[in-house]
Amino acid sequence: MAIGAKIEELHASLPQGVKLVAVSKFHPVEALMEAYEAGQRIFGESRVQELTVKHDALPKDIEWQMIGHLQTNKVRQIVPFISLIQSVDSVRLAECINREAERIGRVVDILLEIHVAQEESKTGWKYDELVEYLHSEEFEELNNIRVRGVMGMATNTEDEVIIRADFEQLANHFNQLKPLFGEEFDTLSMGMSDDYGLAIECGSTMVRIGSSIFGERY
Repeated sequence: MAIGAKIEELHASLPQGVKLVAVSKFHPVEALMEAYEAGQRIFGESRVQELTVKHDALPKDIEWQMIGHLQTNKVRQIVPFISLIQSVDSVRLAECINREAERIGRVVDILLEIHVAQEESKTGWKYDELVEYLHSEEFEELNNIRVRGVMGMATNTEDEVIIRADFEQLANHFNQLKPLFGEEFDTLSMGMSDDYGLAIECGSTMVRIGSSIFGERY
């Protein structure tokens, strides 16, 4: 099936209120253009260099999202145009994004990446440490970032019971944090090509789908 047909099929199948992020990392501009021409406007990248090249090459109404681990020394390159940084996983990164956004007079939307998976190698906040930081004076002073919600990844396993438990934990954290932020805290980003249906069942409002659209890339 062509990329455009896959995009149209996904848009038709997703429940109302669930946004599709087309994960386009490692795929060429031509493939992204096929998705764009089928109506896709939100694309997710995980490497800053690739993201900036594609941003320069593609239509300017695309909403670019950073979904991979972001190094603080790369923040300045994407802050002028990024729509959402999903992978904010530390105090240092949050403060760096805020500083760079303030420098150019922007408020940048972010998600807080929370670690729920069984693999220690996956990035993200430990929930208790995140809550402590969100109640701190240091966080109160960050006026150039807007926290829109939570992002996370389930354990890399075929065991649906474990995956569902991870998603339910993320959804619980999202609901626990929402009173701190109010209505603008509206995004729970979880679910990828293999498990997005389960993620939606557990409350996801944003799914990150790559291989089901663009095919595998090695």
